[in-house]
Amino acid sequence: MKIIKGIMLVTLLFMTSAAISQSEDDQKVINDAEKAKTSLLKLKVGLNDFFDTSAGYVIFPNVGKGGFIIGGASGNGAVYENGVLVGMANLKKLNIGLQAGGQLVTEVIFFETEEDLNEFKSDEYEFSAEASAIALKSGVAVNAKYDDGVAVFAMPKEGLMVDASVGGQKFKYVPLQ
Repeated sequence: MKIIKGIMLVTLLFMTSAAISQSEDDQKVINDAEKAKTSLLKLKVGLNDFFDTSAGYVIFPNVGKGGFIIGGASGNGAVYENGVLVGMANLKKLNIGLQAGGQLVTEVIFFETEEDLNEFKSDEYEFSAEASAIALKSGVAVNAKYDDGVAVFAMPKEGLMVDASVGGQKFKYVPLQ
């Protein structure tokens, strides 16, 4: 009987530890996303209207990109609906083509309508191959428009890479519990 109780206690401790670890990872991404939003708004590039009027958005504060002919990208983000945190997301990208280097970027995806946001939240969402991000610089977002209900912006943080495409990115949404 003592052995069974011991096994149950150890199992419970491992399960609790995994749950706490997962929520700590998510909290770090959420904190980084909030800091990224503050930094983006301080840039005065015209994103205020997108944050204020979009049905929702996802902020990937740290997307790592790298490659030489074969490349990839990966990152985790926080999903907001009408400015309220509703879930977490991750992105993956694998591509082949002219590219070289490595880079860390912040990527923000805005959804024009609730239908566009719901499409992102349903199963696995994917950008078409020709989708691209608008690199943020002074005033650039003022004239930016949605393309098929989505507007994507990227702000380089570190490194240098010759590749501005976001096409082929796959996303997975996980609602908060």
